Amino acid sequence: MLIRNAEVCGQGRTDVRIADGRIDELGTLTAALGEPVIDAAGGALLPGLHDHHIHLPALAARRGSVWCGPPEVTDSAALTAALALPGDGWIRGIGYHESVIGVPDAAELDRIVPNRPLRLQHRSGRMWLLNSRALDTLLAAAPPDGLERTNGRYTGRLFDADDWLRQALGSAPPPLDGVSAELAASGITGLTEMSPRNDPAMAEYFTAEIERGALVQHCLLAGTLALAGASPGPWRLGPAKLHLHEAELPPLDDAIAFAAAAHRQSRAVAIHCVTEVELVFALAVLETAGVRRGDRIEHASVASDALVAQLKALGLAVVAQPHFVAERGDQYLAEVEPRHHPELYRLRAFRDAGVPLAAGSDAPFGSADPWAAMRAAVSRLTRGGAVIGSDEALTPEQALALFLADPEDLTRQRRIELGAPADVCLLDVPWAEAREALSAVHVRATIVAGRLVHDRVHQPPVERPAR
Repeated sequence: MLIRNAEVCGQGRTDVRIADGRIDELGTLTAALGEPVIDAAGGALLPGLHDHHIHLPALAARRGSVWCGPPEVTDSAALTAALALPGDGWIRGIGYHESVIGVPDAAELDRIVPNRPLRLQHRSGRMWLLNSRALDTLLAAAPPDGLERTNGRYTGRLFDADDWLRQALGSAPPPLDGVSAELAASGITGLTEMSPRNDPAMAEYFTAEIERGALVQHCLLAGTLALAGASPGPWRLGPAKLHLHEAELPPLDDAIAFAAAAHRQSRAVAIHCVTEVELVFALAVLETAGVRRGDRIEHASVASDALVAQLKALGLAVVAQPHFVAERGDQYLAEVEPRHHPELYRLRAFRDAGVPLAAGSDAPFGSADPWAAMRAAVSRLTRGGAVIGSDEALTPEQALALFLADPEDLTRQRRIELGAPADVCLLDVPWAEAREALSAVHVRATIVAGRLVHDRVHQPPVERPAR
């Protein structure tokens, strides 16, 4: 494939030939007989974007779910309206936050949805809220420890029991065709699947989805320690995921043992930290267990200057979610202690300290649009128009770089250069124009391993030289 007249960083306008899944030639090139040609017309050709933290099965499941949290749903009336759906089967609600109506039990949910089984997922992903119909259906199976019980009665609050819920429902992970196509339309050519429960069974699922062509992006699969024993597949083994919860931290020795075991598997550790306490705990774990190249902190939602310095001293990387400032910022300003406001989802502080920094969507718990995350990284604006941490704002180029980091070495930026993998994103405008909008509407084509997986043009983009 020949991409003609593309704007390539450091090269100006040039032709780019792709062969055998690699960037084969750069310069003024002549199309070979029968070679597909795309006229870029001066549009920017970028390395394909990589989402460094995503939950693909949950994102796919969202397609059949009802959004039940802020900013769209903020009170009882809005929740009732959102769940007033025709039919008689299960209703799956997502994105719920206690600011809507607290943490309702089954009886409270019965008043909203009395005649259908309802399962409502908290925004954190840790808790499901079930109404009585749901409990009656699910308790045909033995209840898990995570199903709350008060005075001998199940409340309908289910904690950290997704595997049990999946088995009780008899459900399989969803097909990935739709979400993969949507991600490709945003220029995404690679993903780090970061669900902490990924194990050999989930690895088989991802293998099947990739082999049938449903998942077109490259996939780095993080998850459990057991994942290292999975049968090899068309994915790469990623970090071992340690998901911390401030209200229920594991024994320090257990967490240290987890990190050490991951390192013995030649794997990095990725530790979920959304509070200051969790970050302090994570740093203590890695300081004791020792740090392996690639160890990383997911979110680092609250980080003081002292903790930023410690991250640097330990040689850790951070994978942030800049769009949470836009999506949840007003709620953060209302609920987080004011002294922490300048420390929320920091970006520039990490860059200035020399901490390797990348970004992921955390979808479906945040928007999967990488361009929205870039805009938020530049503006630091909440939906309500407030600014959180103006000193943490990045330039458009620095925001783009968050998605160009090599997923297996976050210190390295991927580039359009000879021999590089042919994973690229073609825009319909030069970068000077694209940087002002930072919008997926400018993604014209996405190519993964030399194969065109997304093509959005108003006229046929591919020509073939006549014989």
